[in-house]
Amino acid sequence: MEQVTTKKSYFNSARISLIAMFAALAGILYVFKFSLPFAFPGFLEFKFADIPILIGSFTLGPVSGAIIVFCGILIKLVIKGTSTAFVGDLSDLLTSCAFAVVAGIIYAKKRTFKGALVAMAAGTAAELVVALLANRFILIPYFANCFGWDAIIKMMNTLFPDCTKENFYNYYLWVSVLPFNMLRCLVAVLVTLPVYKRISKLINKFNAKLTPKNDESGEKTRKINISAIVIGAIIVALLVLFALLRYFVF
Repeated sequence: MEQVTTKKSYFNSARISLIAMFAALAGILYVFKFSLPFAFPGFLEFKFADIPILIGSFTLGPVSGAIIVFCGILIKLVIKGTSTAFVGDLSDLLTSCAFAVVAGIIYAKKRTFKGALVAMAAGTAAELVVALLANRFILIPYFANCFGWDAIIKMMNTLFPDCTKENFYNYYLWVSVLPFNMLRCLVAVLVTLPVYKRISKLINKFNAKLTPKNDESGEKTRKINISAIVIGAIIVALLVLFALLRYFVF
């Protein structure tokens, strides 16, 4: 008798539920960010959102990791809005995606402790490169166009009195952006390493309960997955709408 196998949907109800959980945690942690004025310029705000993002990317894969980043930032925008004309939010999107996606890709190929270390190191390197390039060619030019160079230099002069427009990038990229993002990644790595395996076991149990054990429920599961995808897409669309309304209307 020929055995019939059913192709599992990537975006099933279990995965969407876990993405939503990690995105909610990331969104809350994006809201509760804070500056370290004794070490970095005030507009570089520290947050712990990379922790659930990294765990989510390890558990669910790099694509899910990127979705968690995107949805987490949307949640933050709906709750708190933006004070940087989306510059800070775009920075978080680019750097966190680089960190989570690269780490998730490598860990998916080698799911061992050594693989996790290599994945985190590669993710950190990717975030640093993206942070430096994005700030140099996208974020700072756009921020300066919106708020003016005087505002940027004034914030930098609090820590670096000799900083001017001419030498700004020397101070900002190598003394601020580079160590700041290294610290972000280091904190995420140090927290994720000891807790990931325990969280992963709980997630696997949760996933097993939502995964059908026989093909008889395949059609029912397919309908549930489609419904979950539709509901998830509607929620993301609403988050985008509310984030834009908060910025442009309220």
